[in-house]
Parts: sequence; structure tokens; C-alpha cells
Amino acid sequence: MKKSNIFYTILILTLFFGGCKGKSDSASKEETLDKDASYALGMSMGMFINSRFVTDGIIPNQKQFIMGIKDTLSGKKTRFSEDEADQKIQEAINAIMEKRMSEMENGMNESKQEGIDFLVENGKKPGIKTTSSGLQYEVIKEGTGKKPSATDMVKVHYEGKLIDGVTFDSSYGSDPIQFPLEGVIAGWAEGLQLMSVGSKYRLYIPSELGYGARGAGPIPPYSVLIFDVELLDIVK
Repeated sequence: MKKSNIFYTILILTLFFGGCKGKSDSASKEETLDKDASYALGMSMGMFINSRFVTDGIIPNQKQFIMGIKDTLSGKKTRFSEDEADQKIQEAINAIMEKRMSEMENGMNESKQEGIDFLVENGKKPGIKTTSSGLQYEVIKEGTGKKPSATDMVKVHYEGKLIDGVTFDSSYGSDPIQFPLEGVIAGWAEGLQLMSVGSKYRLYIPSELGYGARGAGPIPPYSVLIFDVELLDIVK
């Protein structure tokens, strides 16, 4: 384990203040300096522990922690060698990381199942159509223009939401967006090719046709995406 500079600072200050004893003109001033410095060093160690371990879920047993400090400072034989102590700390960190990974995986599995359940129920609603890929859509307004191909550039207005109703992106309030269908998620590419210019559709995009297990920015992993999309033009 790489040692923090704080421990080197503690060592230097301890040697300095320890070496100053008996050399000061004012014993009371020296005692105050030692007292204040000692408290400050304790604060520094506490802040280091909080920032590096407590925030990661590793909360030291205060009694054992203080015992370790006392045994080390007094020169008493410690329970572990330095290498063994590093190993014990690393084992604690690894256990916390494994627990967090397990919790994250459980959360993602719940999110994935929630999306699946949503699409199953949504697909039963009147007006909802489901393609062979699993993409769902409903026609809000049917246009009369041409339909884009997979290699076309399109101009659209859109708003994207999660199934809990949270809006994560929107072009409304600004200029329409232009992009090639080859450069967007599979659900968009498929959905836009179903639309004629002038149409407005609501797309329900399964996670496997969206951002999948990786998510993207404000979009959590395995999210079903809901997009209201207006196809304004096919850009030549």
C-alpha cells in the first residue's frame, strides 16, 4: 500500500517536537506547542482516515485503532508486521469493493427487469405497435413525406424520458437537431425509418436497442427510453 505524505509529515513533526524538549527557553510554551501540535496531528490523521476509508465504508474500530497507535508509538511489539498490516487494510478495501459491485449488479438486474415489465404492459395498450426487434412505437401524427433510409441525414425535434417520467434530453426550446441515422442508437435508426417527413411518433426503446448495460450520462444502465420524435426533414 502506498503511504500518504501525511504520515511522513507526522513523523517529521513528531521528531521535531520531540527533539525540541529541553531546548526551549519557555517550558510552558513548549508544552503548549507539543499539546497543540499533537492535537493537530490527531486531527490530520482523523481527516485522512475519514477521506480515504470512512467514505468508502471502512469504519475503524476506534478502540483497536487507538491501540495500534499506542503500541506503535510506545515501541511495543505490534500484532502485525508492516506488510501484514498493509495486507489487512487491503483485504478490508477489497471486501467493501466486492460488496459495492454486488449491490450495483443487483440494482442493474432490478432495473433491467423493471424495463422488461414496463414493455410487456405497454405493448398491451391500444395504438402501441411492436416490431420484431422489440422496438415499440405509437403514431401521434402521421406525415405525408418521404421515409428516410439507413444512410440518410435527418432533421428532428425530440424529447427523451425514462419510464419514471424524468426528462433526460430535449431539443425543444432550441434549433432542431441534424444527424445521420448511421450514427445513432439502434432504436432511433429503426424508429426513424418507420416515419414519413412530417410525422411525430413516440418510440419506446428497449435497453438492448439503446445504451444497454453501460448507460450514458444521466441514463442508467438497462434503461428503457421513451422518445417523442418529430421528423422535420431528410437533409440532402
